[in-house]
Amino acid sequence: MAMTDPLGDMLTRIRNGQQAKKDSVLSPASTLRARVLEVLQREGYIRGFSEDETGKHKQLRIELKYFEGEPAIKHVARVSKPGRRVYSGSKELPIVRNGLGITIVSTPKGVLSDAEARTENVGGEVLAEVF
Repeated sequence: MAMTDPLGDMLTRIRNGQQAKKDSVLSPASTLRARVLEVLQREGYIRGFSEDETGKHKQLRIELKYFEGEPAIKHVARVSKPGRRVYSGSKELPIVRNGLGITIVSTPKGVLSDAEARTENVGGEVLAEVF
C-alpha cells in the first residue's frame, strides 16, 4: 500500500520510539525528511541522524534524545496534511507554547524553524509543531 503522508509517518516513528525508550529509530530516506531532521537537530530535539544503507532501500537512522530519562520531544504533530494544506506568511507564523516550542516551515529558502523563517522574512507551508 502506498504511503500517503511520509513526513507524518516519520514523526509517528519518532513519537513511538521515544515512548518505547529506544535509542534510535529507522525511517525511509527522502530529502524532505532529512531537511526536517536537520531542523530538529539544530533546535536540539534529536541527537542526530545518519543515512543507513544496510537494506534494500536507503533509510535514515534517527538518534533520539532524552533528558533525565524523559524524551526531549514532549509533543510532535503534523499541521499541514495531504488532505488539508496549511500555509502561513512570515508575520502570521504560529508561536508554539509561547516560544518554548518550534514550528517547522517549508519555505522557498528551505525547511526552517519558525524563528529562522521570521528572521529570513519568508512564509510557507507549516509542516509540523514540536515542543
